[in-house]
Amino acid sequence: MVRLHVKRGDESQFLLETAASARLSDLTPLVARIYNGRLKVQRLCSEMEELAEHGTLLPYNMQGLTDEQIEELKLKDEWAEKCIPSGGSIFKKDEIGRRNGHAPNEKMQQVIKKTIEEAKALISRKQVQANVCVNMEMVKDALDQLRGAVMIVYPMGLPPHDPIRMEFENKEDLLGTQAALEVIEESEAQLWWAGKELKETKVLSDYVGKNEKTTIIVKIQKKLEEDDDDSFLNAEWADSHALKRQFHGVKDIKWGPR
Repeated sequence: MVRLHVKRGDESQFLLETAASARLSDLTPLVARIYNGRLKVQRLCSEMEELAEHGTLLPYNMQGLTDEQIEELKLKDEWAEKCIPSGGSIFKKDEIGRRNGHAPNEKMQQVIKKTIEEAKALISRKQVQANVCVNMEMVKDALDQLRGAVMIVYPMGLPPHDPIRMEFENKEDLLGTQAALEVIEESEAQLWWAGKELKETKVLSDYVGKNEKTTIIVKIQKKLEEDDDDSFLNAEWADSHALKRQFHGVKDIKWGPR
């Protein structure tokens, strides 16, 4: 199997094993799916940390208001009585006024926090250092673990506007957020290696040969982004003519989109 070391910019993301005969029309969307799935896990972990500390999300019209403003406007969080954590809640005010403060008890908090640690470990960038490949099944496993923890702690479910529930239902609204800039839609994804776009009309072996023990560094990016990665020069199979090109002053020519 060919091993892909997937990067976004200069940052390592994950390792993926695939056959040299893999069609790029299948491989590129798969890489994007894993990349986006890892982002979803990270977003969920971040929100679930807040859930454990401060309970469910307030309705949008109550967020950021003081207690006095809420009382004056006669607003009420109707979901607070419907979405009670197992074993009851403890009050821990959310100082930024985003969540309702009715946090799970200590035991249920630990259920959430322990699951977050396990899910993060599955898709962590540290897996690259550990030489562990990540696949879509591992991403799904991480998502299932997080979903299971929420079901244990909140058997009645979460409010429909809570971003955790929206993520699980694939209804998340990332418009206008930093997270939206990180996502790469499968239809917009491109893989680049050795300064070349891996065209979806070809198979991987058209570029790297048929050696199934090859490891290559590929960059995932959106269409029309500029490729500036020369990390392929560190690969074992680096072009034998690279030194010659260097003497001729053409070593750093790029063919990325401009």
